[in-house]
Amino acid sequence: MMHLVWCRGRLKLLLASLTALGLLTWLYLLAGNLDGGRGLLLPPCLSLSPAPPLLDRSVLESRVREVEEENRQIRLQLSQSQASAQLPADGAQQWGASADTGPEDGENTAEERGNNTDCPRAPPAVSKCELIHVACVCAGHNASRDVVTLVKSVLFHRRNPLHFHFITDSVAHQILSALFQSWMVPSVQVSFYDAETLKSEVSWIPNKHYSGIYGLMKLTLTKALPPDLSQVIVLDTDITFATDIAELWGIFRKFTDKQVIGLVENQSDWYLGNLWKNHKPWPALGRGFNTGVILLYLERLRRMRWEQMWRLTAERELMNMLSTSLADQDIFNAFIKQNPVLVHQLPCFWNVQLSDHTRSEQCYTEVSDLKVIHWNSPKKLRVKNKHVEFFRNLYLTFLEYDGNLLRRELFGCPSPSSPQSVQLQSALEQLDEDDQCYDFRRERLTVHRVHLYFLHYEYPTTDNGSDVTLVAQLSMDRLQMLEAICKHWEGPISLALYMSDAEAQQFLRYAQASEVLKNRKNVGYHIVYREGQFYPVNLLRNVALRNAPTPYVFLTDVDFLPMYGLYDYLRRSVVQLDMSQSKKALVVPAFETLRYRLSFPKSKAELLSMLDMGTLYTFRYHVWPKGHAPTNYAKWRTATTPYRVEWEADFEPYVVVRRDCPEYDQRFVGFGWNKVSHIMELDAQEYEMMVLPNAFMIHMPHAPSFDISKFRSSPGYRHCLSTLKDEFHQDLSRKYGSAALKYLTAHRSI
Repeated sequence: MMHLVWCRGRLKLLLASLTALGLLTWLYLLAGNLDGGRGLLLPPCLSLSPAPPLLDRSVLESRVREVEEENRQIRLQLSQSQASAQLPADGAQQWGASADTGPEDGENTAEERGNNTDCPRAPPAVSKCELIHVACVCAGHNASRDVVTLVKSVLFHRRNPLHFHFITDSVAHQILSALFQSWMVPSVQVSFYDAETLKSEVSWIPNKHYSGIYGLMKLTLTKALPPDLSQVIVLDTDITFATDIAELWGIFRKFTDKQVIGLVENQSDWYLGNLWKNHKPWPALGRGFNTGVILLYLERLRRMRWEQMWRLTAERELMNMLSTSLADQDIFNAFIKQNPVLVHQLPCFWNVQLSDHTRSEQCYTEVSDLKVIHWNSPKKLRVKNKHVEFFRNLYLTFLEYDGNLLRRELFGCPSPSSPQSVQLQSALEQLDEDDQCYDFRRERLTVHRVHLYFLHYEYPTTDNGSDVTLVAQLSMDRLQMLEAICKHWEGPISLALYMSDAEAQQFLRYAQASEVLKNRKNVGYHIVYREGQFYPVNLLRNVALRNAPTPYVFLTDVDFLPMYGLYDYLRRSVVQLDMSQSKKALVVPAFETLRYRLSFPKSKAELLSMLDMGTLYTFRYHVWPKGHAPTNYAKWRTATTPYRVEWEADFEPYVVVRRDCPEYDQRFVGFGWNKVSHIMELDAQEYEMMVLPNAFMIHMPHAPSFDISKFRSSPGYRHCLSTLKDEFHQDLSRKYGSAALKYLTAHRSI
C-alpha cells in the first residue's frame, strides 16, 4: 500500500514537472525568441515581451527554429493547395506578387492573398511630410461629383501632404479648379492636364466600355504627367478610401528592381472566359488585374518605353479582339500577360471590387481589413453584395461629410501659403474683434466652397447675341419653386444654391426624381456650401451671374414666377432697344399674390383685371412701397412702349442687363439693402432704366426667412446694417466722385 502511494506521488511530481516545463516553454514561445523573432502563437502586433531565459537558451532556440520551420512548411502547403484549387479550367497560372518573387515575399503574398491574418504586415513607413502624388482621369459633370467624394475620403484619413493630378475635359477642369480654389485645403496641391491633347493617343482604339475614350486615358500617364514625377497612385473616380493613403504609397518600397506596376487581382470571373457561352475576354494572367487602383512607377516605365510597348500590345490583340470591353484594363492585362515580371500584386483589400458576382467577400473578415472600396459596376450603389448596406453607409458618410472640416493643418508639415490665403489672413488680422459688427465684417471675408454645374448642363453655342439667362439664388427651403420657374421660363437659367453637403445630396435626389428638372439641361446649378451664421445673398447672386453663359441676364429672385413667354419677349426687347451699344437696365414690373394657389394670368389684360379685383397687388406696396414705386405702375397700366424712370432712394427693381454689369456688393448679407446697393451702383455707372410695358412677374407667398426675422427682432442687426450702408456710401463717393453725392443726400433725407 505504501509502495502504491509512493508511486502515485512520484507520478504526480513527474506530471507536475512536465506541466511546469511545458508551461514555461509555451510562455517562452509565446513571447518570441530571444533575438526578437516573431512569436509563434500570436501575430506580431499582439506578441508579448521576451521572457527571461529560465530554460537552457540553446535548447529553446533550437525548438523555436524547428516550430517556425514547421509553420512555414504548413503555410506553404496551404497556399499551394489553395492556388491549385483556384486554377481556372484552362490551367492558367495564378501569380503572386510577381514572377520573380523571392521566398520571403512569396510567403507574405500567400498570407495577403487570403487576407486572413489578424495583423496584416504593414508596408514600410512613409516619412511624416513626404509628398504623395495621386492621379485621376475625370470628365463631365457626374464624374466631377464622384471625384469629390473620393477626395473627401482621402483627405479624411490622410496625414501627409498631397498633390492631386487631374486629367480632365473642359467641363471637369472648370468645376474642379473652382472647387479646389475655394476649398483652400492646407498641404494640398492640384494640377490639371488637358485630356483633349491626349485623345489622339487612344482614339484609334475601339472601346465598348461605358467610360468611353476617357477610360483609356490612364495608358497615357507617362506622357501626360510631369517628366520629373517618379511615382504616382492612380485611382478611378468611384473609389472610397477607408484608411490613410500613405499606407498604399508605402508599398512602392516593396517593389523589386524590375516591378513597375502595382495592381490588385480582378475579383470577378471576367478574364476566365466562363461568364456566358462564347465569352472571349482579352488575355490575362488567371483572373487578371483590376485597374481601379494602380501604383505606377513612372520613372521605370519611361525608361522601358512604356508608350511604345502598350501600343504594340494593343495593336496585336486588336487584330483578334476588334475592340476593348473594359477599356484600359484589357490592355494593361494583355501587357502583363506578356511581361509578368513587371507586376507587383497588391493585397486585395486595396481594391475591394463591388460589382455583381465578385469574390470581394474573400478580401475581408473584419471592418478593419477594409482599405479601399471600388464601386466598379454601372449599378454603383445598387450593386448586389452581401454587405452592400455597410459599404453604402460608408460611402454616404463621405458623400454628405462637411468638406469645411477637412480644411485642417498638418501639424509639423508646414506648407507654403497661397497668395489668396495670405491676402485673406491679412484682411482678417485687420478686423477688430471688439467691433459690434465684427460678425458682419467677418462674413464678407468667408471663402465658401463652390461646386459649379452640380448637375449635367448643356447650353448650345449659337451666334444669337441677344440671348438672356435667368439668374437667381436659393436655399433648401425654396426648392419647391424650381419646377414652376422651369415651366414659366424655357431659356437658360443660372442658379446659386446655398446648402450643406448633405442638403446638396438631397437636392440631387430631388432633381433626379423630378420629371421637369431632369429633362432640363440648360439649368446651371451651382452649389455654394454653407458656412457661417449669415445668408451670403450677394455672394450667391455673383456666383450665378458670373456663370451665366449668355450676353444678357435677367436678375431676379427665386420667389417670383415670370409671365409665360417672358423669355422670348426679353430677347426681342434686347434687340429693339439696342442694348449691345448702350447701358440700359430693363425693368420687369413686379407684382405679388397672397394666395398659395393662383390661376396665373396669361396676359397683361388678365393681370390688370386681377389687380383690380384684389387678387394681385403691386409688389410690397403694403410694407415697402419705396422699393418699387419708381416703376410707376399707374403709367405701366396704359403704356405700350418702354418708358424711362429715374433712380430714387431704396429703388430695387428686377432688371435685365448685360452680363458685364457691376457685381453685387458682398458686404450685405442676410436681409437688407442687398439689391438696393446694386441698383444704386448701376445708376452711378449711368445705366438708363427702361420699364418694359408688356412684361411682368409675380411673387409667390412663403414663410418669412430667418434673416428677416433677425432684422425685425434685433436692434444690433439693424445698427450694423445702417453702419454698412454708411460705409457703402463712402466707398461709392470715393469710386465715382461728386456724381455719388446724390445718394448720400437722398439717404440722409429719408
